[in-house]
Amino acid sequence: MDSTSAAHSHLSEFEIWWRDHYDFLKDKGYKLRSRYSPDWVPSWTNTKKVDVECEDGIMPRHHSLLDARRTQDDARVSLKCIDVSRHPYEIEIGRYFCSASLSEDPANHCVPIYDVLEVPNGNNLMIIVMPLLRDATDPYFDTVGEVVDCIHQLLEGLCFMHKHHVAHRDCMQLNILMDGSMFKDRWHPSDQYMSEDFKRAARHRTRTQSSPQYYYIDFGISRKYDASNTNPLEIPIYGGDKGVPEFAEAYTKPWNPFPTDVWYLGHAIQETFLDRYLGVEFLRSLATDMMHSDPTQCPNMDEVFSRFQVLRQGLSKWKLRSRVAHDDERSLFDFLAHWARRIQYIVRRIPPTHTSPS
Repeated sequence: MDSTSAAHSHLSEFEIWWRDHYDFLKDKGYKLRSRYSPDWVPSWTNTKKVDVECEDGIMPRHHSLLDARRTQDDARVSLKCIDVSRHPYEIEIGRYFCSASLSEDPANHCVPIYDVLEVPNGNNLMIIVMPLLRDATDPYFDTVGEVVDCIHQLLEGLCFMHKHHVAHRDCMQLNILMDGSMFKDRWHPSDQYMSEDFKRAARHRTRTQSSPQYYYIDFGISRKYDASNTNPLEIPIYGGDKGVPEFAEAYTKPWNPFPTDVWYLGHAIQETFLDRYLGVEFLRSLATDMMHSDPTQCPNMDEVFSRFQVLRQGLSKWKLRSRVAHDDERSLFDFLAHWARRIQYIVRRIPPTHTSPS
């Protein structure tokens, strides 16, 4: 077996699909990593290394997503392959939020779409090109102000969607990502803890030092409604979070999907912050009301965002600088490291938040 054939034995079935489209994507201006080149020879060949120690040895986590470089400017992008027969509105809604009239609005936290590629002989397959984003919960939050900035952007973004008559319908924790503005090193797309060259842990600043932008992704089951339809009713579509109260009812019963979005985001706040951090108890009442068991009693997003503004205005600068301690960071060292950072922020006059009350 020659080296190229041996290399292909390391690829999963879905990776082989991406490899087979390497040249197509290159012609369109997007270059995949060496792992997906038809001429790939694993970097650990004839060495004492094993695949998991090498940049090109890590398998991606999602079969329909892959990273690439945009050749015109070397920007890192994310490629998402979708079947438009199953998700006919994803591109339309994504492009709507990228329109000239909406894309510059600071309240817009929908992931930008850079390009859409039609897969040759792809049987309804299209590839959406977006910025490369990362898990919004990693690294851990350090201060109340960092949590406030995150939730401000998320509430603002969902308000923006609803204002433009779009229900996301799956705005769970995993569909909230952030950009890499707080990272000193480019991270590896298949192992975000590591640097892109896989030689060290990806170095980063804190969110206070370099505040990230948070984005909603995945509009595969989203819907846009006419402005005149003030109470749209739809049979529920099961998203990633199966705890939605509407899902417990008869499947044939239609519901307004906008309160479902509110529940999803309330539960994301619960899972991300209230279940894992100390110091965020001020969010509990709001999150609880967002997760009301009766969707008809759930506050709308304008009400939620207004209540949040009142909450944050009641937080002093000292409170905003105070520590939020994750379950995994409760040691004396973590406590002292936080105080060292806090003193540095005060001395350097770095503000505790980077968003402003609306």
